Amino acid sequence: MATNPTPSKRLFSLPDLCAIGRETGPITDSVPGPSTETKATIQDAVNIDAKIAGPSKPKTEKELEKERKKAEKEARFAAKKAKADEAKKNAPPKAEKKEKKVETAAIVPYVEETPPGQKKILKSLDDPSYKSYNPEVVESAWYDWWEKEGFFKPEFTPEGEIKPEGMFMIPAPPPNVTGALHIGHGLTIAIQDTMIRWNRMLGKTVLFLPGFDHAGISTQSVVEKMLWKKEKKTRHDLGREAFTKLVWEWKEEYYTRIKNQLKKMGASYDWTREAFTMDENLSRAVAETFVRLHEEGIIYRANRLVNWCCKLNTTLSNLEVDNVELNGRTMLSVPDYDEKVEFGTIVSFAYPIEGSDEKIVVATTRPETMLGDSAIAVHPDDERYKHLHGRYAKHPFIDRLLPIITDTYVEKDFGTGAVKITPAHDPNDYAIGERHKLDFINILNDDGSFNENAGERFKGMKRFTARKVVVEELEKLGLYVETKDNPMSVPLCSKSKDIIEPKMKPQWWVRQKALADTAMEAVRNGEIKIRPATSEKDFFIWLEKIQDWCISRQLWWGHQAPAWSIHFEGENVADFDYTNNDNWVVARTEEDAREKAAKLYPSKQFTLKRDLDVLDTWFSSGLWPFSILGWPEKVSPAYDLVPTITDRLQTPDMSNFYPNSLLETGWDILFFWVARMAMLGIKMTGKVPFNEVFCHSLVRDSDGRKMSKSLGNVIDPLDIINGISLDKLHAKLLLGNLDAKEVAQATNYQKTAFPDGIPQCGSDAMHFAFCHYTTGGRDINMDIKVVDGYRKFCNKMYQATKFALMRLGDGFVPRPDSRKTGKESLVELWILHKFNKAAENSNKGLEERSFLLATDEIYRYWLYELCDVYIENSKPLILEGTEEQKRSAQDTLYTCLEGALLLIHPFMPFVTEELWQRLPRRPNDTNPTIVKAAYPRYTEELDNPNAERSYDLAFSVVKGIRSMQAEYGVKDKAEAYIHAKDAETFSITSDQRPSISALVKGLGSLQILGENDSLPDGCSAFVISEVCTIYLLVKDRVDVDAEIEKTKKRIAKAVESRKRLEKARAVKDYITKVKAEVQEADRIRLNEMVAEEKTLKELVAKFEGLRA
Repeated sequence: MATNPTPSKRLFSLPDLCAIGRETGPITDSVPGPSTETKATIQDAVNIDAKIAGPSKPKTEKELEKERKKAEKEARFAAKKAKADEAKKNAPPKAEKKEKKVETAAIVPYVEETPPGQKKILKSLDDPSYKSYNPEVVESAWYDWWEKEGFFKPEFTPEGEIKPEGMFMIPAPPPNVTGALHIGHGLTIAIQDTMIRWNRMLGKTVLFLPGFDHAGISTQSVVEKMLWKKEKKTRHDLGREAFTKLVWEWKEEYYTRIKNQLKKMGASYDWTREAFTMDENLSRAVAETFVRLHEEGIIYRANRLVNWCCKLNTTLSNLEVDNVELNGRTMLSVPDYDEKVEFGTIVSFAYPIEGSDEKIVVATTRPETMLGDSAIAVHPDDERYKHLHGRYAKHPFIDRLLPIITDTYVEKDFGTGAVKITPAHDPNDYAIGERHKLDFINILNDDGSFNENAGERFKGMKRFTARKVVVEELEKLGLYVETKDNPMSVPLCSKSKDIIEPKMKPQWWVRQKALADTAMEAVRNGEIKIRPATSEKDFFIWLEKIQDWCISRQLWWGHQAPAWSIHFEGENVADFDYTNNDNWVVARTEEDAREKAAKLYPSKQFTLKRDLDVLDTWFSSGLWPFSILGWPEKVSPAYDLVPTITDRLQTPDMSNFYPNSLLETGWDILFFWVARMAMLGIKMTGKVPFNEVFCHSLVRDSDGRKMSKSLGNVIDPLDIINGISLDKLHAKLLLGNLDAKEVAQATNYQKTAFPDGIPQCGSDAMHFAFCHYTTGGRDINMDIKVVDGYRKFCNKMYQATKFALMRLGDGFVPRPDSRKTGKESLVELWILHKFNKAAENSNKGLEERSFLLATDEIYRYWLYELCDVYIENSKPLILEGTEEQKRSAQDTLYTCLEGALLLIHPFMPFVTEELWQRLPRRPNDTNPTIVKAAYPRYTEELDNPNAERSYDLAFSVVKGIRSMQAEYGVKDKAEAYIHAKDAETFSITSDQRPSISALVKGLGSLQILGENDSLPDGCSAFVISEVCTIYLLVKDRVDVDAEIEKTKKRIAKAVESRKRLEKARAVKDYITKVKAEVQEADRIRLNEMVAEEKTLKELVAKFEGLRA
């Protein structure tokens, strides 16, 4: 199958189509055809085959003498000209003559004349802007018209029901409003929009619902960086209300920018249903979910160890932490530290045992945490420490005694067998602390400095400064033992790259185990299908090990937790227990919260204080599939539905489009998002949120590296669509928050990857490329050259359609339908069969989510079958055939060209609309747009493997004769012979003899020989198959001795290939292990090799006879 986007095969033997034309004004009623002048140019081109290159026959003495004289004449002329030039140079200056100024016409930029929202004004193909494919021209105006006409809205039956063909709905993964989209989003849009457009063309009720995510931590982080860069202010300088207002302004700016990108990429969203995670109804859905889950005890309040980012001052989930593996001592940059900090080492030191001179040695990778130690643990069976059981060690810096406890968690043979326990700052120690009821001593302030629990010496000191000082102080006291390299994992905040600190915090948590079990069962029983299989496996691995989810975030941007703390009159604020669930009320509104609190404490006076924290962004995103459809809003009475259970009331969209049909996203957010949607969807609605999940690959650069702004490999899809110079790419780096070092690094990469900038590729080429890249693998190494190759393919489609329109003629009216008439020639039956197979396989590919199969099939049909074969080879029928033959060939051309545009429309929406609108319509076809046209499907009537086999043979003969003509330099009066060794081959080649003759330029005669017919001497051979060989008379055109040598080399090569295949077929288990179809293909290939050997040996004998 064809996979190369820039094939070397020629489209057809035309130079530059429509190079001559006339300027035409705007027209709306009909599409203008080519001018008479243009037709003449095209017709001249049609009559000229591509020049056949190849070695010429040896030159005679007479020819060589003629060439020598010609060369001498040219040399004399050159010498004479040089002498004249020298004389002119030395001549006295003449009076200057006023030269006539010749003005060259400037290239006028394309200006779209269509009013926004109106159907595009189609100018003549003779217009300079339409001379060749230009994405800017082709992709203009269509989207606004599609949107205004409502083509992207779901279609229902007249009764308002889902159409009989079914329903298909994709909830668009909402892009973050943190900035512009990148090519990863381009991949997402390409796959989703292809599926949407295909299902829409299948006649279904289709909804592609767009939306945007507030992206709490990401957006707040970006805005805070911008605020500091521009004004040297923090959010605290502004205050919560002013800062939140600033973030809303940011959201509006980037929302507009992102929406423009999405439209440029052709995403066929129903914008009337657009959603944002902080819209009123979606915010109501968040509150509703929080309240219900809290009422069931699934959401609870607890003071537990969390991942704390000191830079962002917030809690993070495990999924927002990147664990970096170190092999040993490594210096890492940490935000807000001027010097790099050492990691990858383990420090050993001693604690003095109270009441003795004995010491116990412990080791840690984080020596500063010893300030929060509350015990030392040893294994109960470790003989070395049995005498210390129940005793205490003395902290060297703080007035604190550390009990020596026993726990089987400790490994006796690891290190010294003694472990320092810091329950408030280590996940493993946390569990030990709970088992032994140890003190949980928090030593860390939210900003990463130490508090009073670390002692006066370290109070206020930054954590990694304290790391150094602790070791220095231990050395002074003689307690330091050693520092060694230690392979370890360092947790980094995925946003700020700060080192994560385990820290005790009272937060809101979600119990996950029961929710996860339900989600896994839905996948196991087939209610949710996850593709590819590797993603399904990952889904189970994560959910089987799931832990409770901390959903509190110490941010200002997001959904504030619908929870209020209750403060009683006269209560000491310092004594308030924020961890106690009884001190909180959870409600949908503050009014509801006040009512709940009053019922709980009817005799007490109190005030309510809303939790300042917001919820994890993924909590609201987890509700996306149903919150965007109106949940938890109830249906309007106007719909006249009378359900018996209030909670089952639904909005029309919820009723029609839930569960969603397909959730398409990257495998990297399978856990962040997909799993949580599955858990929350089933819990809140009683149904799975979607029937299928398709996880696409991650887009990396051409070197296989992850996309990163600091590397300079993050590309705006609009830069691929419109093209961009290298200088402008560099300039974009200065608009973000990169530091000078990162800008320099990114600049160097761009110089290497895009030395000439990025060429203008257009949306369609990018769309098709991304779909072709989607093979089910984990990663895509994106190369702009591939996209540019598909831009060239767009040009081939464009030129082929222009050429076909000329072949059809101005007055052509298609037949009412595409059914066969019975008058079709073999080449017509062949192309109809190929179109039918392309339709069958493209549908199969899309059904199976095999985008590579679908794109390969359509690309092959367009390029190698429709353009290279039918448009080229129907020339004799249309130009030289009878009226009946001409009309039949034109009807077939129309059917197969329109079908080709329909097949590729889901992958290339703009260019297909542009070209489809220029085709004449069948009678009674009132469809206004290709968007709503029917997608081609397999039709049994068009299936014709016999025609395929027959024309493949005929066209192989044509290519074989052309190849030999090129090889031997036979440009005219060629004498060719077809040796047909069975009746079927004889019949096919005899019937197709006129067609073959018409397609071979310079063919003087063509004879069909039967199996027993003799061949003339002096021929070269080309083996088509074991039953068909073609011969070209080359006698008196070649050096016989050279030809014998060349043929012998071909024999040697053929023998080598045959032996290699025979060896492969002779291996043990070939018959039992190799597929039957492969064995059959090998058998046929072996017979052809044997036939080729025999033919070549006969040729040698004949040439030797000539020599004799």
